[in-house]
Amino acid sequence: MLDGVTLDQFRTFIAAVDEGSFSAAGRKLRRAQSVVSQTLANLEAQLGVKLFDRSARYPKLTEEGRSLLIDARSIANTIDGFKARARAMREGLEPELAVAIDVMYPMDAVTRAASHSREKYPHTALRLYVEALGGVIKPVLDRSCSIGVIGSLPLVPEELHAETLRDIPFVTVVSPDHPLAARRGTVSKSVIEKHVQLVLTDRTTLTEGRDFSVFSPLTWRLADLGAKLAFLRAGLGWGHMPLHMVSADLDANALVKIRVEDVPRSPMMAMKAVFRKDSPPGPAGRAFIAQLKP
Repeated sequence: MLDGVTLDQFRTFIAAVDEGSFSAAGRKLRRAQSVVSQTLANLEAQLGVKLFDRSARYPKLTEEGRSLLIDARSIANTIDGFKARARAMREGLEPELAVAIDVMYPMDAVTRAASHSREKYPHTALRLYVEALGGVIKPVLDRSCSIGVIGSLPLVPEELHAETLRDIPFVTVVSPDHPLAARRGTVSKSVIEKHVQLVLTDRTTLTEGRDFSVFSPLTWRLADLGAKLAFLRAGLGWGHMPLHMVSADLDANALVKIRVEDVPRSPMMAMKAVFRKDSPPGPAGRAFIAQLKP
């Protein structure tokens, strides 16, 4: 009986768990609920294990189901990777490499990777987008980009594989003319909340209802990091910035560092390369990721 277990049954099992119900799994898989229910019943019969408790309105994983779910995901991911690698071997080198880069990532590292790509893979066209937050993840999920470099959005969706690249140092800064610049020591929450915080906003809905490193109820939201830097220099608020982008301003006293309560003394942003598990990068993409690492 176990030899008859299929990959389709595993995918149906995973979809039922991820979507929360058999009907929702059916919509995702474009099948009738009855087909999903029968597929899972057949899987349970073949395994001799009850995967779901169906006594409530929505099916709930049993202990056995939770344990086997881990293996089911591993098998599905392995097969996806196997098929993708075989496809890459069949199709050869990528004709185009589309990459979405987080605006926080050092551009000198990106240009180095692009220069290497042009030298080693001259017949692979490069298409590059610079975005923030969900704007980096969405084109990878939508398959319009094969690789994303994330940082400002710390969440990695289940469909994506992530590889660590580097940590980016951050600082909290204001204009020397800003009232906070005269503060000595750590600025308390009660004080920082009275001043406008300049925050990057997401062009997508992936972070709707969520904020990252926002400490003040008074926020001005900008979709461009260059605009945020200009507003900081103009004394229009305070904000967190990658150190490599403001080092020259700090040296020239165009901006000054401040310390904020509950913000680490040396905050870091973890940067990762991500790609779809079912569409890993080919030779040019792998080389591009390797060049992004220090």
